Amino acid sequence: MRVIVVGAGVVGTMHAWHAVNRGHEVVQIERETEARGASLRNFGQIWVSGRAGGEELETALRARELWEEIGDRIPALGFRPNGSLTPLRGDLERAVAEAAVARPDAAARGHKLLTPGEARALNPALRGEFDAALYCERDAAVEPRTAQLALRAELLKSPDYTFLPGREVRDVIGENAVRDDHGDVHTGDVVVLCTGAWLGGLVRELAGPDLPVRRVRLQMMQTDPLGETLTTSVADADSFRYYPAYGSPALDELNARQPQPATAAEHKMQLLMVQRADGGLTIGDTHEYEHPFAFDTVEDPYEHLTGVVESLLGRPLPRIRRRWAGVYAQCTDKSRVVHRQQVRDGVWLVTGPGGRGMTCSPAIAETTANELGW
Repeated sequence: MRVIVVGAGVVGTMHAWHAVNRGHEVVQIERETEARGASLRNFGQIWVSGRAGGEELETALRARELWEEIGDRIPALGFRPNGSLTPLRGDLERAVAEAAVARPDAAARGHKLLTPGEARALNPALRGEFDAALYCERDAAVEPRTAQLALRAELLKSPDYTFLPGREVRDVIGENAVRDDHGDVHTGDVVVLCTGAWLGGLVRELAGPDLPVRRVRLQMMQTDPLGETLTTSVADADSFRYYPAYGSPALDELNARQPQPATAAEHKMQLLMVQRADGGLTIGDTHEYEHPFAFDTVEDPYEHLTGVVESLLGRPLPRIRRRWAGVYAQCTDKSRVVHRQQVRDGVWLVTGPGGRGMTCSPAIAETTANELGW
């Protein structure tokens, strides 16, 4: 079988990975010289802890297994099973964590409620004041800026893989073929469009104006090296408000009695933090849903995040090295892990994983391969 993959972000690259590893020929086409979108502008978290029960959690757990298998094969991915800690302050936040630990799928996530001493033994960098911490053993991390490069370097060892950067696909020609902006036609047995947040142009023509996917903008930052090891990923209790696993009467009570600070509420914020291989911290994030998106970044969210991080670390944050904005595609039906649609005979669109793209991409691509009979 010959598979044409359009898009070289993490979802597209994982489709190429599964196809090549199942013995198929793959041509992967990317409009940039390298992917520049959400696949690089994220935390690199393999985030199991907050996923909705059922299909979403099952997908995340399967993806976690696949990331570890691929990481064993490609050390440059930087895969590490570091887990995560969410420090808690006050009875309201603790009650939400207790409800999460009481879920029937808590063991699958590796959820445990820890004392401050137990949390600091696990992550000594957390010297700030907190009353308890929610631990998720199944969370993990990879290096987002280099993961696709490492995957592609391994793919390029195969004579069955061809990467064509700097080409934008403009047309679908009949069945199973696309034409790029160089005028070249690429024909295969199946075409998979993994175009990320690029939802206009050809995607709109193929899927129609009512594609059930929206674009979401975020702001993030990265620091100089911390100077010590942050042994786990870290979240704050505001993350409870944005991840479906934490929905409960206790969360309703938290929202009613302890609303977010004004800046966090305005920018729909949570703290997520992961240490990079160079020792720096990736910190975020905000959520913007209404178009047109702002074209600039604003400082208030960064100041808020700095304060939250410093209160948990009990020390000043290192110098901010980078700030950026990104846009990802999210299914408007949040119960769906991804939008997978046949838009022409032999042509499939796979998009809209939302904030689950880095976490779930290996399993999303595996499902595509299984459903299409690769």
